[in-house]
Amino acid sequence: MTPIKTIDTSALTAAYEERGTPGNIPVVLLHGFPYSPRAYDEVATILAGHGLHVIVPYLRGFGPTRFRSDAAIRSGEQAALGTDLVELILALGLEQPVVAGYDWGGRAACVAAAIRPDLVRGLVSSGGYNLFGPPVTHPLPPEMEHVLWYQYYLHTERGREMLETNRRGFCRLLWKLWSPNWAFDEATFARSAEALDNDDFVEVVLHSYRNRAGLVAGDPALSDLAEKLEREQPPITVPTIAIYGDAGLLPAAVAQQRGRFSGTWECRTLPGVGHNLPQEAPQAFAAAVLALASNGS
Repeated sequence: MTPIKTIDTSALTAAYEERGTPGNIPVVLLHGFPYSPRAYDEVATILAGHGLHVIVPYLRGFGPTRFRSDAAIRSGEQAALGTDLVELILALGLEQPVVAGYDWGGRAACVAAAIRPDLVRGLVSSGGYNLFGPPVTHPLPPEMEHVLWYQYYLHTERGREMLETNRRGFCRLLWKLWSPNWAFDEATFARSAEALDNDDFVEVVLHSYRNRAGLVAGDPALSDLAEKLEREQPPITVPTIAIYGDAGLLPAAVAQQRGRFSGTWECRTLPGVGHNLPQEAPQAFAAAVLALASNGS
């Protein structure tokens, strides 16, 4: 098993796994909710085999990552996730890594690429432009409302109780719904689900989904960045490969997103693949990272 290392950022003692060759082109692979670095085991092996320096962090609220202050807001907002990534890159002294992610990890990667393009060689984003605008307070089309049931559920205290008493059962259901063609076994889920046992998991998850709905305030220390991300929806200028699985629950708005990227941009669609792209299609995910790692090298 890959040893877990830690490094301090302003808010976190951030845990991460490291593979490959330090000093070579770095790559940071970011998992989503409710997953873990186990989603990248095959991808990281492929990339390390090509000589890349691979870093796979545990996001805030997952695994051994801990908040440095008991008083800190257990924020799951996009500004926090992006700031965590920027500070991790700086703390580790990584020289222009490719950042790649899906779900929460894709959001962190997009935020970092948008606000600190000088730090980022390229971006692989499942879901394309993964930044939120201001909270949407009116009903979406019924097909989207249906898919987002879990977010509305987590707005309630009943949802909190579910995460506190049966988070593995709840998260296993999300795995199945979001990746309908992926026949993962119980051992695969169990290895990943160990990361859900973090003491801050419940609060970070609830804050993430309640904040994006405008139900709770964000971290005051991140208010300027949070407002910039929501109001300005800053463009992403670094070379980007957007990847989509066509077995996801919602259709990808590829054409509408192109304008969010002012640098080189490519979209790759993966037939039959659901939400957990790196674990369902590791070869294709790794190929996207390798394409950007070789860009300009």
